[in-house]
Amino acid sequence: MYWIIFFVFMAISLFVQYQLKSRFAKYSKEFLPSGMTGKQVAEKMLHDNGIYDVQVGCVEGTLTDHYNPTNKTLNLSQDVYYGSSVSSAAVAAHECGHAVQHATAYRWLGLRSAMVPSVNIGSQWSMWLILGGLLLSSITSIGYYVAVIGVVLFAFTTVFAFVTLPVEFDASNRALVWLENSGMLSGKSHDHAKDALRWAARTYVVAALASLANLLYYVALLTRR
Repeated sequence: MYWIIFFVFMAISLFVQYQLKSRFAKYSKEFLPSGMTGKQVAEKMLHDNGIYDVQVGCVEGTLTDHYNPTNKTLNLSQDVYYGSSVSSAAVAAHECGHAVQHATAYRWLGLRSAMVPSVNIGSQWSMWLILGGLLLSSITSIGYYVAVIGVVLFAFTTVFAFVTLPVEFDASNRALVWLENSGMLSGKSHDHAKDALRWAARTYVVAALASLANLLYYVALLTRR
């Protein structure tokens, strides 16, 4: 059952990732009329929302864009930072959406940030405790309780994955509204940005469902034992 879950969600994840990359590759060839780069789009959206204390920087990699609320930095991949396409604008605006969430104390972002320490512990130790506990359970009853602790820690990562969903969808909605209201994108270009961000959001949905499926599997193992 575990391997069925693993391969099913791996196949779905690969399909979504393929669609995401193909969409971004396609829309990266569609250039903005203004010629603004992703960096300039990000700075304009930040300033339009009254945010001046967030630094926009460049990081290596592809689709490695992220906002760091701890030091208020908006980090864009090189293709987005220097690009002047629909893809670049969509990604830059989406990450700015997280900065706006932070500035306006968006509750789901606050909850996700508060969960990070617990999730770090869970992601590091849960599997070891589950596997070790199940092995020990054949020798001593203590092993069962060790496995239960591991499942509880893993549950934190599952809850975190689902808390991430409203954060990501809200950031995309903020980005799309601003892109349209600012005149940055309109018509088909705006639809293409929406399409790209939807596929990006689906990666988080797949991850959350996969985490839930694994959690239910571990709970079933403990119940049977």
